[in-house]
Amino acid sequence: MASREFITHSPEETIELGRSLAGILTPPKLVLLRGELGAGKTTLVKGIAEGFKAASQQDVTSPTFTLVHEYRGPNANLYHIDLYRVDTPRELETLGLDDLMAENSVLLIEWGEKFVRFERERDVEIALERLDDTRRRIVFTKTEN
Repeated sequence: MASREFITHSPEETIELGRSLAGILTPPKLVLLRGELGAGKTTLVKGIAEGFKAASQQDVTSPTFTLVHEYRGPNANLYHIDLYRVDTPRELETLGLDDLMAENSVLLIEWGEKFVRFERERDVEIALERLDDTRRRIVFTKTEN
């Protein structure tokens, strides 16, 4: 596994990092986003969505209650998925995530580590750690498939 570590000093820097990571996340990709509540996962997705020209940062919000947000870009469809409130394999099945996987799809899954399946199937893991009010440590790891 190849890893790179970044430190961002503001939400704007985290969004900018997301924009630059979009160039590495060529579809199809399954990306696990790890981090505690408030670590900046959705902020990073704002930049990734802009990098794919799938949505503006203002249009990207946390899918905490809807569970899945879809953003369609010219070259990829992004699915921002939040499994925080999903506890069982049966609940996971009802989301139909397998139907979202396609050649032009990037699945960005928060709390995916709750399910062994995503640990196995991930292409990339992005771990975010809150260092203080504004700084984040972000570790990008690409799995060798």
